[in-house]
Amino acid sequence: MILNSCCAIAALWQRGASQKGGDSTQYIASLSYGKDSIIIPEMCKEHGLPLDRIVHVEIMATDTIPADLPPMMEFKKKADRIIKERYGIEVEHLRAKKSYEECFYQKFQRGKRVGAIWGFPLIHGNWCNSQLKMNAINKVLKNNISYIGIAADEPNRFHNLTDRKRSPLVECDITEAVARERAEKLGLLSPIYTQSARGGCWFCHNQSISQLRLLRKQYPKYWALMMKWDNDSPVTFKPDGTTVHMLDERFANEDAQMKFY
Repeated sequence: MILNSCCAIAALWQRGASQKGGDSTQYIASLSYGKDSIIIPEMCKEHGLPLDRIVHVEIMATDTIPADLPPMMEFKKKADRIIKERYGIEVEHLRAKKSYEECFYQKFQRGKRVGAIWGFPLIHGNWCNSQLKMNAINKVLKNNISYIGIAADEPNRFHNLTDRKRSPLVECDITEAVARERAEKLGLLSPIYTQSARGGCWFCHNQSISQLRLLRKQYPKYWALMMKWDNDSPVTFKPDGTTVHMLDERFANEDAQMKFY
């Protein structure tokens, strides 16, 4: 049941915390650095909600290249300092055992595609989330209470909430707009809301054309890596048959036309 009274929620959580006793259950905030998840510690502080740990899954493109673009990586460092100073909790950066590239070149061991590499993730049978994020965080969240960043005006996401997966924002009637305002006041508003840098993995096949165009222009090293993967992948980058090389040709033609005019 979703409660709208902050006082009632605080009482509920405090009662649960006091009853823990020898119970090893922990209250863990899952941090994405987006505007909703980043104010969870503030909600806990304001309303007396228990909070033991703050965790973030650091996805890696390769062994040495992060999945987040440089502006986002810099913001994370800044946010970690503010969170440590304000809440006394150090953000834990978890990592999956393998990078995106390692999974990309992993071979099928059975089925019709045995011996072939995985290549780009499919829309159905998408291995990204499970291999690069959930495998790492599920071990930490198991048997614990997790806080996730779902806002009060996102009813289409309420089905994700359970007794052990809760949202302080929903329970305290914090909307997306209010979350953004609060994050900005705390100096914790991600550059994805104020700059051209996008959030999420720079190699994600769900990116828009404009985001991919920007990646090619601003980060040619990363684009070159995507071109290499495109050469090796047994499946296309986009489910509609679009390859990275096709996008590269399109962007090059657009650049040429811009120079002509």
